[in-house]
Amino acid sequence: MHQLRLFFIALQFFTRIPIPAWVGFEPDWLRQSSRYFPTTGWVVGAACAGVYMVAAQLWPHAVAVVLSTIAGILLTGAFHEDGFADVCDGFGGGMTPERVLEIMKDSRVGAYGAIGIFLMLALKLTLLISLSVLLVVPALLLAHPLSRLASCSLIWLMSYARHEGKAKPLAQEMSHVEFMIACLTVLLPVAVLLYYFPLPMPSVLLAVGLMLLLTWRMASMFQRRISGFTGDCLGATQQVAEVAVYLGLLAFQVR
Repeated sequence: MHQLRLFFIALQFFTRIPIPAWVGFEPDWLRQSSRYFPTTGWVVGAACAGVYMVAAQLWPHAVAVVLSTIAGILLTGAFHEDGFADVCDGFGGGMTPERVLEIMKDSRVGAYGAIGIFLMLALKLTLLISLSVLLVVPALLLAHPLSRLASCSLIWLMSYARHEGKAKPLAQEMSHVEFMIACLTVLLPVAVLLYYFPLPMPSVLLAVGLMLLLTWRMASMFQRRISGFTGDCLGATQQVAEVAVYLGLLAFQVR
């Protein structure tokens, strides 16, 4: 029951889905729930895939992709997209660690953030529209949990970069066992998914390789510029990792 409570806490934190009243809340549960951060990706991915499948029966492929993306944004409250925009603003406009953190904390969106989120969404939509109709559902189901696992690796390996903020109760620390649980909640279902949706292995390997490479690149930038990460950094990493998966899956299809 405690593990189920932790899952619901993670679901409440990362989505707008209401959770049962019996779950309750303790401050320490939020930190412990980080092990189920990637699991929320299955919920979001399934919702996006469901909207796509229904919409594709009524409208063209491109329209169905746009509607599924809107559904994902509504479901999460643009939580990760907002983090990506804040990182674009902070790292684009800040010259010192203190200034970067100050800009990211500002709720206003600047030029770097607006341009960055526009290009990110444009790339994401273009990639999904370019995928064949048969690949969109498995792509969504793979990208959402895998990208959240990539983001979760920052909590496991890095230190939090500031002393206050919405993400700190979640991100203070993550043990090896907690990260292992996070990996199992993603990798075991991924194996089942690939069994029922036999995607070309080169494209899957490229998707995972690109995701790992770009996650490492993001983490290196965070460490160099602010000596750690923030909640916005987690959101930005999730967005970049999600796009990396789509890029990998599309590469061999284009060829």
